[in-house]
Amino acid sequence: MATTPHVQAIADDADALHKLILDSLEDDQAVETVSIPLAGKSSIADYMVVASGRSTRQVASMAAKLGEKIKAQTGRSPRIEGLATADWVLIDAGDVIVHLFRPEVRTFYNLERMWAFGDTAPAAKA
Repeated sequence: MATTPHVQAIADDADALHKLILDSLEDDQAVETVSIPLAGKSSIADYMVVASGRSTRQVASMAAKLGEKIKAQTGRSPRIEGLATADWVLIDAGDVIVHLFRPEVRTFYNLERMWAFGDTAPAAKA
């Protein structure tokens, strides 16, 4: 089935946003970054990115920078939750949902496992 130009533009935008997020997290030295494709699993987003910071300060810094970069690229401010405590920060950028954790909190919630249902292989590392 062929995609319409509009549908293709949306997919390209999601891929560009996904790349921006992965590049930003790499630049900020995020730990154990995992990208989970959600297409066909959920209608909430095309990708979920999960990463850790070594401290609440690093998690907060990564989240704030990411929010600024997303706004600069898309013109829309992403919704950011959890920045005050920075144990677990959720960034809803529309086509990409980002979860930034301190390592202990990430281990406790284990989101990667929950979203890997039906997969035969682990989610791709970014």
